[in-house]
Amino acid sequence: MPKPGARKELNLKWLEIFQMCSRNGSLRETAQEAGLSISTVSHHLRSLEDHLGVELFNHSRRPMVLTPKGHVFLRDIDIALQAIRKAKAEASAGNLTEASYLRLGTIEDLESDVIPELAVHLSQRMPDCDFLYHTASSHEIIEMLRDRELDLGIATPPPDRLPDLQDQPLLRDPFVIVLPAGVEPSVSEVLKEGFGLPFLQFSSNLIIARQIEAQLRRVGVTLPHKFECGSNQTLMAMVAAGAGWTITTPLLFSRAKRFQPRLRIQPFPGKRFSRTLSLITTPDCSRSVLDIVNGKVRNALEAQVIRPLVETAPWLEDQFKLVD
Repeated sequence: MPKPGARKELNLKWLEIFQMCSRNGSLRETAQEAGLSISTVSHHLRSLEDHLGVELFNHSRRPMVLTPKGHVFLRDIDIALQAIRKAKAEASAGNLTEASYLRLGTIEDLESDVIPELAVHLSQRMPDCDFLYHTASSHEIIEMLRDRELDLGIATPPPDRLPDLQDQPLLRDPFVIVLPAGVEPSVSEVLKEGFGLPFLQFSSNLIIARQIEAQLRRVGVTLPHKFECGSNQTLMAMVAAGAGWTITTPLLFSRAKRFQPRLRIQPFPGKRFSRTLSLITTPDCSRSVLDIVNGKVRNALEAQVIRPLVETAPWLEDQFKLVD
């Protein structure tokens, strides 16, 4: 037992709570995130400050604000906690059967073919692991990774770099034109002003919409449109009904199996462009878990998505493919 008056050892929980409070600026939000009471969170912070003999927060301010010494301490603690989490993840996942927790986020594009197979595979390889699966847009997944709310995600990275995350490219997914099956113009005519059908586009807040818009600007094309939607399935249904045409990708087209008999997929005219799907992870994600997810997702993409679509549209073979 420690002697009366002996100084307590530095507690890892204090450091984790300090880091969360620094990010949230709120005892209440930190308590909710950590699953603790507000009084327990406050006690951990005070214990850390007492141990260090300095004030890390200006406790009179709301939201909570770090003191200058608190800023210096946070910088060093961020590095230290990242190293600790990485070591813990590697140790627990060295034997995958002992892994206990995994938070995975994916875009909707994979949830019908790839993610169910991945989920079954992971539950077999990691039987004692609690899984959290989250489906969202690419920018939402990236934000959750940055906030350490996910361990790894499958998404389209933005054009700017991801300095705080690790990016491993998975799939090259070229942009294509999709028309109603009965419409037979040359593809180049579709991009010309005066084409009979309206352009149906993705919601402008999505990364994919911004990529399409940037390419159209580069080739000097302005397309009037009357319909904007965040759902690929809805766009495919509208095109299949003859309400217009759209620009999408083979991966998204492959999800619309019920509409495909009434759709025609064609290459984008002129200079081709594509998006890249990547496996994006936090720096402390276990390498063992990353390898198993990467391998399974690649196998599922090749067998369930790429190969069947290339058989029906052979011109996609050199464009729609896994990235080594």
